[in-house]
Amino acid sequence: MRDVYDVILAPVVTEKATREQEEQNVYTFICHPKANKAQIHEAVEAAWDVIVEDVRTARYVGKARRSLMGRMNRTARVGRRPAFKKAMVRLSEGDHIEFYELG
Repeated sequence: MRDVYDVILAPVVTEKATREQEEQNVYTFICHPKANKAQIHEAVEAAWDVIVEDVRTARYVGKARRSLMGRMNRTARVGRRPAFKKAMVRLSEGDHIEFYELG
């Protein structure tokens, strides 16, 4: 991976991720599926100038879904949600990342 933004694709902004940011100083990102923990560690430190203490990763398999739901539709086309990799990064005490400004 050459660039920081080739490794880190997007932040995850959900209720659970926001609660972990506030209580445990853990930030969650969608990462490149082939990125390892060391690359994620280096990318977060380079992008936001913070100290990373721990990186946890999880892979999510793309689930099958039907494009047209309903009992009467027997010819529903089947598609797939994309698979992705999620990284939970714990920062050192006192460091934080500003994704967006409030107010």
